[in-house]
Amino acid sequence: MTTPPLNTAPPSFRLDDRLIVVTGSAEGIGRAFAEGFAQSGAHVVLASRRREKLEEVQQAITTRGGRADVVQTDLTRLADIAALGAVVRKLAQGNERRIVLVNNAGYGFTKAAIEVTEADWNSVFDVHVKGAFFCAQQLAPLMIERGYGKIINMSSTWSALTDVGKSAYCAAKAAVSHLTAQLATEWASAGIRVNAIAPGTTMTEFVQKAAAANPARYEKLLGKIKLGRYETPADLLGAAIFLASGASDFVTGQTLYVDGGVTC
Repeated sequence: MTTPPLNTAPPSFRLDDRLIVVTGSAEGIGRAFAEGFAQSGAHVVLASRRREKLEEVQQAITTRGGRADVVQTDLTRLADIAALGAVVRKLAQGNERRIVLVNNAGYGFTKAAIEVTEADWNSVFDVHVKGAFFCAQQLAPLMIERGYGKIINMSSTWSALTDVGKSAYCAAKAAVSHLTAQLATEWASAGIRVNAIAPGTTMTEFVQKAAAANPARYEKLLGKIKLGRYETPADLLGAAIFLASGASDFVTGQTLYVDGGVTC
C-alpha cells in the first residue's frame, strides 16, 4: 500500500463553495448558524414556518454582503419539504456548489411522562426526527449526484442524559443521534458525511423566558455546567462551521457534544 504524502497545509474553514440549508433559522441557534455561515462565504437557504422572521434574517445577511434565500417550510408536512428540495435543486443548477443541510428545527419540551399525550409525542418526534429524516432524504440525491455532501443534525445532551419531564424529548434526541450514525453508514460510499451537534441548555430567547418562569430549575441546570455558565448560540457556531467545511471531511457518524462539560 502506498503511503499518501503528508499534507501540512492547514485546513480551510471557508464556506465559499457551499450552499447551506438551515431549518429553523428564524431565530436562536438557527439564525446564529445562518448568519455565521453567510459571513464565512456560504450561500444560505433559510427555512422555517415564520416567513416574516426569515425575511429579517435574510435582510441582516444581505446588508452585510451575504447571500440568502427564504423558503417558508413546515417540517411536519412532506409537501413543504419537497418544495424546499425543489428550491435547493434550482439554486444548485449550473454551479458546482457543495450542498450542506443543517437540520436545526426543533423546540424544547418538558412534561411529566404520565401526562404526555399522543399529540405531544407525535409533535416532538415529527419535528425533531421525522422532519430531519425527510429533509435528509430529500437532499441526499443532489449530494449523491455531486459525490459530496454534509448533513448536520441537532441533537442534545438530553440524548445521553435523563431528567424528570424529559421522556419524549430525550427519546427524540437519542433517535436523532442514532439516525445520524445510521445515515452516515448508509451514505458514506456516496461521499456524504453525516454528523450531529449536541448542545446543552442554550440561552436563546425561548430559554431565557423559560428560565425567568422557573429560576430554581435553571439554577440547578447551571450547577451541572463545568464551565460555570450557560452557552449561547454563538458558542455552537465554531462546531457548525467545522462540520460544514472541508476541515471535517474525514469526520462522519459522530455526535459532537458542545455543552460546557455537562456530559463529561
